Amino acid sequence: MRWKKELLVFGLMSAVALNVVGCGGTAEQPSSSTTASSPVAAETENLTGQVLRIYCGAGMQKPFQKIADAFREKTGCDVQVTYANAAQIQTQIKTSQEGDFFIAGSEQEVKPVQESVKESKPLVRHIPVLAVSKGNPKGIDSLKSLTRGDVRVVMGDAQSTAIGKLSEKAFQDAGIKEALNITSTTTTAPQMATLLSMQEADAAILWKENCGDGVDIVSTDDLKPYIKTIPAARLKFRSDNRAADAFSTFLDSDEAHEIWKSFGYELAS
Repeated sequence: MRWKKELLVFGLMSAVALNVVGCGGTAEQPSSSTTASSPVAAETENLTGQVLRIYCGAGMQKPFQKIADAFREKTGCDVQVTYANAAQIQTQIKTSQEGDFFIAGSEQEVKPVQESVKESKPLVRHIPVLAVSKGNPKGIDSLKSLTRGDVRVVMGDAQSTAIGKLSEKAFQDAGIKEALNITSTTTTAPQMATLLSMQEADAAILWKENCGDGVDIVSTDDLKPYIKTIPAARLKFRSDNRAADAFSTFLDSDEAHEIWKSFGYELAS
C-alpha cells in the first residue's frame, strides 16, 4: 500500500512539474517480471506471487514496457514500472527507500542515488540526434543552424532530464546557447518530440528512439561526442530477491536485446 500511495503522489507532482502541455512523463504501468540464476531458469521459473518494482526514464517507456511484459509472460511475476524523469525518480528512491531497479537515461543519472545501488551494468547506447519537424521546413543542417532567428528550439529541462543536461552542454560547447530562440522547455524527451510533430517547434536535441512520426533526423556528426550509455542499476533495499536475480539475467538475454534493437537502440557491448 505504501508503494501505491507514494506513486499516486509522485504522479501528481510530475503533472504539476511540466512546463508545457504534452505527453505525460510519469505513469505506473503494471506488468510482470521473473527471476533466475541462468538464462534457462529465466525462461522457465515460475515466479507467480513475486513482485518486482522498477523505475525507468520516461523516454524509454515503449521498449522497456515490452521487456517487462515479456518477463511477466515467462514467469508470472508482477512487474510494477514507474516512468518519470531522472530528478523525480532520484527523489522517489531517496524518500521511499523502495524499489528493485533504476533504468536510467545515462550513467550520470545514477550517481545521485549511488548509495542505494547494489550493482550496475550497461544495457544499450543512448544516441542523441538533431531532430526537426517532418520535412525539415526550416532547412536545418547543423547545430549552428539553430541560431537563425526564425528557428524555434525546444529544450529538455537541464535540471530534471538527461537529454536536457546533454543539450545544454552541446549548445555551450558549440558556443551557441545564448543565441538560441528557446521557445519551450519540457521535462521528458517524448514531450519535445510531440511539439516537433505538431510543428509547435522547429528543432531539438532528442534521443534517436524518440523520433517517431512527424519528426525527422538531421544527418550531422555534431552530437557524436555526446552518446551515453543506459545502465540497469540494481537497488539494495531487498537483500534476498529472486525476482531481481532473474530479471538481471533476462536483461542479458537475446530476447531483451532484440527488443531494444527493434526500437533503434544499439547494444552497449
